Amino acid sequence: MMVAALRGGGGSSYELLPPLSQKKCSPEESASFFSKITYSWYSRIITLGYKKPLEREDLFELNESDSPYTVCPNFEKHWRKELLKATKGLKKGSFQKPSLLYPLWQTFRFLLIKVAVLKVAADILAFMSPQIMKEMITLFENHSDLHWKGYGYAIALLVVVVLQTLVHQLYQRFNMLTAVKIKTAAVGLIYKKALSLANSSRRKYTTGEIVNLMSADAQQLMELTINLNLLWSAPFQILMAIVFLWQELGPSVLAGVAVLVLVIPINAFVAAKVKQLRKSQMKNTDQRVKLLNEILHGIKILKLYAWEPSYQKKVVEIREHEIDVLKSSGYLTTFSMLTLACIPFMVSLATFGVYFLLDEENVLTATKVFTSISLFNILRLPLFDLPTVISAIAQTKVSLSRLEDFLYSEDLDPQDIDTNYSGNHAVGFIGASFRWEKTGPSILNNLNMKIPEGSLVAVVGQVGSGKSSLLSAILGEMNKFEGTVQRKGSVAYVSQQAWIQNSILQENILFGSGLNRPYYERVLEACALPPDLEQLPNGDQTEIGERGVNISVGQKQRVNLARAVYSNADLYLLDDPLSAVDVHVGKHLFEKLIGPSGLLKNKTRILVTHNLTLLPQTDVIIVMEDGRIAHMGTYQELLSERANFAELLQVFSAENKSEETSQMKSDSSFEQTKAFSMKKENVATGSVIILKYLQAFGWLWVWLTLAAYLGQNAIAVGQNLWLSTWSAEEEKNKDYTEWKHLRNNKLGFYGFLGFIQGLLVCCGAYVVTRGSLCASRTLHNHMLANVLHLPLQYFETNPVGQIINRFTKDMFIVDLRFHYYLRTWLNCTLDVIGTILVIMSVSPLFILVVILLGYLYFIIQRYYIASSRQIRRLAGASHSPVISHFSETLLGLSTIRAFGHQERFIRQNKDVVNENLVCFYNNVIANRWLAVRLEFLGNLMVFFAALFAVLAGNTVNSSTVGLSISYALNITQSLNFWVRKACEIETNGVSIERVCEYEKMDKEAPWIMSKRPPMGWPNKGIIEFINYQARYRTDLDLALQDVSFQTHSKEKVGIVGRTGAGKSTLTNCLFRIIERAGGKIIIDGIDISTIGLHDLRGNLNIIPQDPVLFSGTLQSNLDPFGKYSDQELWEAVELCDLKNFVQSLPKKLLHEISEGGENLSVGQRQLVCLARALLRKTKILILDEATASVDMETDNLVQSTIRREFHNCTVLTIAHRLHTIMDSERVLVLGSGRIIEFDTPHNLLLQQGVFSKMVSEAGITQNTNNPKMLFFLNLNAGNAPGMCG
Repeated sequence: MMVAALRGGGGSSYELLPPLSQKKCSPEESASFFSKITYSWYSRIITLGYKKPLEREDLFELNESDSPYTVCPNFEKHWRKELLKATKGLKKGSFQKPSLLYPLWQTFRFLLIKVAVLKVAADILAFMSPQIMKEMITLFENHSDLHWKGYGYAIALLVVVVLQTLVHQLYQRFNMLTAVKIKTAAVGLIYKKALSLANSSRRKYTTGEIVNLMSADAQQLMELTINLNLLWSAPFQILMAIVFLWQELGPSVLAGVAVLVLVIPINAFVAAKVKQLRKSQMKNTDQRVKLLNEILHGIKILKLYAWEPSYQKKVVEIREHEIDVLKSSGYLTTFSMLTLACIPFMVSLATFGVYFLLDEENVLTATKVFTSISLFNILRLPLFDLPTVISAIAQTKVSLSRLEDFLYSEDLDPQDIDTNYSGNHAVGFIGASFRWEKTGPSILNNLNMKIPEGSLVAVVGQVGSGKSSLLSAILGEMNKFEGTVQRKGSVAYVSQQAWIQNSILQENILFGSGLNRPYYERVLEACALPPDLEQLPNGDQTEIGERGVNISVGQKQRVNLARAVYSNADLYLLDDPLSAVDVHVGKHLFEKLIGPSGLLKNKTRILVTHNLTLLPQTDVIIVMEDGRIAHMGTYQELLSERANFAELLQVFSAENKSEETSQMKSDSSFEQTKAFSMKKENVATGSVIILKYLQAFGWLWVWLTLAAYLGQNAIAVGQNLWLSTWSAEEEKNKDYTEWKHLRNNKLGFYGFLGFIQGLLVCCGAYVVTRGSLCASRTLHNHMLANVLHLPLQYFETNPVGQIINRFTKDMFIVDLRFHYYLRTWLNCTLDVIGTILVIMSVSPLFILVVILLGYLYFIIQRYYIASSRQIRRLAGASHSPVISHFSETLLGLSTIRAFGHQERFIRQNKDVVNENLVCFYNNVIANRWLAVRLEFLGNLMVFFAALFAVLAGNTVNSSTVGLSISYALNITQSLNFWVRKACEIETNGVSIERVCEYEKMDKEAPWIMSKRPPMGWPNKGIIEFINYQARYRTDLDLALQDVSFQTHSKEKVGIVGRTGAGKSTLTNCLFRIIERAGGKIIIDGIDISTIGLHDLRGNLNIIPQDPVLFSGTLQSNLDPFGKYSDQELWEAVELCDLKNFVQSLPKKLLHEISEGGENLSVGQRQLVCLARALLRKTKILILDEATASVDMETDNLVQSTIRREFHNCTVLTIAHRLHTIMDSERVLVLGSGRIIEFDTPHNLLLQQGVFSKMVSEAGITQNTNNPKMLFFLNLNAGNAPGMCG
């Protein structure tokens, strides 16, 4: 069985892995029993990791039963049953929202029971140690023969603690694996659900929110599972402790129980508050991730418009809301820690106090004191864990509710389309009406049509008339509320905005199909791709970046077309694919692919287009108007029967508007294609420096934290020494009358020490909270600023998922985890030091054991950290592809569903999740390997503490022995925690490293420099290139070579050239997206390299090729800085022919734009971008395919608007439709990065050079009556002279 799996950081760069039989399978199955329980079988990986940084290939694979290929189907089976039950309940009128808990229990119940049994065994063993210690102290109290009994008890103590270690580590292992299986099941279900979401649900859940469900909410499920057994284990341990304490202190233990009962409402209050905070935190995080996702996808627009500060401010504002919630949560934690720190001492104080009050003859012997203290120490953990698990339940309840809402949201209804139709037409509509949402307005009304098989159908109409919606209705993407839709055969869909996967070009075309080389070559030829492949560094094996960033729009669209053609479907839905390619390529595509003699001539083709010159060659024409089919018939029928259709064509011709989009698309990223391929996420190696975190934390808070924790640990040791001295004195003192007076003072001082400790704990928690908030704010804001200052090329060569991962998972570690690890490590360090000092005060020889075991600890830690750190890094690197693949899938949802490839993408999702799980599994085993060895060394310390006490015989008193052994019993846990937290700091420090890594990367030039241009610059708009040279990377050839030219003030210059000529490179250089390699650019007397980027970009104007909008209001998309009045905004909207549309919206300019502007058509988005440019009113404008996505009537209006509103500006037009530059004053022709021709259009045509040839290929001829009106097209010709889409 071949398994596709993701390697590295690409979103979906898959390569075939070897068969499972050849993978590096785990040797655990063949290991001995001893090797299994001690994890010795894993030592080879630990040793290998010490010798060299581990790589993915070094790690052992998952067992088949633990892999997502097994876990996900099992869980989905039980979820379907739950959905069925809910559906039946709805029919009976007793609807109850389906719950995730029951399917989770049904799927994982045997594992959960197994984990619970192991937990019971570990808890029982934990209580045996204090009982053995009690017997030992009794021996010393009675001055019995210590030797054989003493040695026996010491050995028994060793056996019990070793057994406890082995059972506890088995529990930890299976607990972690069960938890991650539950997360895997949830992630698989979320992904599968995302593939079937109805459009109404997609509008409700943005990409960022769905990704957050997968990363944050599924993670919360996992964290609850890890702590789940504490829900019953903590009360069980508390109950057992109380039973044993009753044996020692009798009814007085009820006073301690009363204190515990008083704490329960406090924990309940804290849990309720945490639940509220969790809800608001998740909303804030969703908002931040959503905005960051949009910023990173639209980063080019932000940079061209110099809008980074505005959007940076928006992210920081949302982040401040998150910080406020973290602050409240931190203060609750401070309060919680105060109660938790005070509980053990308050319980012991109340118990000892009542013990004396019940009977004045009661004496606190060493046996009673230290057995009680050991039991109180055991009591601390469940008391600490109980509020944690209550809080986790509260948080998980929120996450469960969010997940259940998402999983029960509306799906596409497959019954909307009759795909089993077997008649003689390919597509049929019978009285069909559609809307995007069930409760939304009608978009398409009363559609009636039948499309014959094998026909070529053109769909035309104005912007917003419903052309793309018609294709969506055929695909089943819209909600049908009346009528019938019939569709025959398989479907291939080419979306208006090309969707490209982050994988090699060939895989984008094959799209999961096998390679049929002859047919593949024919497809490439028909799609005009061979010339492009020759220029790519690795031909069709070149890796295409995320969202196709390293190829041009035209190339993306042709790859999109090739994917559709290679699928060899029956029905082709083509949403204006020819608007993105240059003239000769467009002609080639229509003749060789789409047209009557093309490769698809026997297929049914429905082509949405604005290019009316194609209409004579189509079989059927559908004219859309306001969501209705206004006209339908052949070209000749419509021309003769429909007066308004003929009038449209005549107006079109009379206005000399070439319906052929004579695009001279530069395929702008060709230079970039040579320069870049998508980078895989780096897996860092070496030590992690924590200094950055402490600097962000604040040195004042660091020193205050140290002081608070040193103080509280010193007080804790003092309390136990006080009890030891007290019990020793009480044994000797026989005058009870005198002792009664002293006892109250002793008890009061013990209480005072406890109060001081609680105060210091509270102070410690407070300063840690304040410091961690400073660190969270500083690290996030610095990272955001560093990312926004990165050059555009970085975003074109690194997956967005990789960057988002820094802002989500890594910042989650910084916000909630890292300060906890540091605090715990510090506490454990001080605890270990105190413990060793106490034991050495009793048995000085213990120093020898400390030295020997300390050396072994050091060796084990060195070996473990080297491996664990690298495994954690591999896990971090393997997590980014999960997010990238998820985001990529959501962006291409319509395409995936149209091709029917949902199951293949579900399999790919399992592949990337499996890669991440392999790293997680190895990390869990590595942790168990460490824990067994550390606890065994700690167990030896317990044994030697007991042994030395026996060897000392009657030279030490019972209270000293009790103090020594009780501390020794505690050191196993403290040492284990100490090394574990040190390792956690090392491994989670990777997140700090990843957050800070952007600091070291090369940045753009400063946004603002000391030299600033004068106000009103540029005032003339004179652009001068002087011997200008540019390259995309230092090791590549020049993309522009010795370019020299000068524009006049207010001159209109067209820029044309074939693929790879350097047209878009010229634009990039003007905005300093690419810095110079030589020469200079002067604008109105100022060398642009001497001023800040924002002073430059903010004073230039561009209407970009891709119409990128951001979620928010229409007003914020037009004016993010709030510079313009409402009147100015309305004027701009009116000039772009959007006024009627905006006035029809309920909220007018405050209309909410959905993510990516999806609730506007592509044409409307392009008009909004034009409105932006009209508002800026600068002296230089660059037009880059400003009207490619609008109909010709709107195009006519837009072009006249541009001529009128920008008549006082210098305008550089990158020519995509040749008619847009025919009335330019001069035309610049580029080739291979050099200027080939530069003159007036008339003179260039007379020269019969490159430009003249381009015009000829476009089917444009000169009007001899008016040389300035240079083109004319015969629309009534039976065979259009050239397709220029």
